[in-house]
Amino acid sequence: MATKKKRIAVYPGSFDPPTNGHLSLIERASQLFDQLIVAVAMNSDKNSLFSVEERVDIMQQSVARLENAKSIKVISFEGLTARLADDLNAQAIIRGLRAVSDFEYEFQMALMNRKLARDVETVFLMPALSWVYLSSSLVKDVANNHGDITDLVPAPVKKALKKKLKPARK
Repeated sequence: MATKKKRIAVYPGSFDPPTNGHLSLIERASQLFDQLIVAVAMNSDKNSLFSVEERVDIMQQSVARLENAKSIKVISFEGLTARLADDLNAQAIIRGLRAVSDFEYEFQMALMNRKLARDVETVFLMPALSWVYLSSSLVKDVANNHGDITDLVPAPVKKALKKKLKPARK
């Protein structure tokens, strides 16, 4: 009797910082696959608020509370997502779609990933309706302007942002 191949998916992103929208997708994707690898991208072209090491640490703390935490692994990577997925023997790359405006870019990326790694499928997931508007950029903007981000991000992210950003003026 043949053993069943482990279904592995990679969810790449900059996650600067992770939001509840990201966590929603991670939670749902982890239920669809035996192992979900959250891949935090090292992108020198982006001006990140947090270092890649900080983002990995924050993400690990954030996913630790999830029901399927044991099936979720957080890593950092540099380079092509398709190559990473191939190297990890992943069957899928998870991508989030918030709005129709995301689709064209994500569609082009999915086609390129298929060209680079023929055996890896792209799986698009939509966040819960409550997170459709949410992005890391918006969270940073609200936090930087001393708005309340409690309902937008996991507790480890709120704590890290509070440490990283300048205190409110008196």
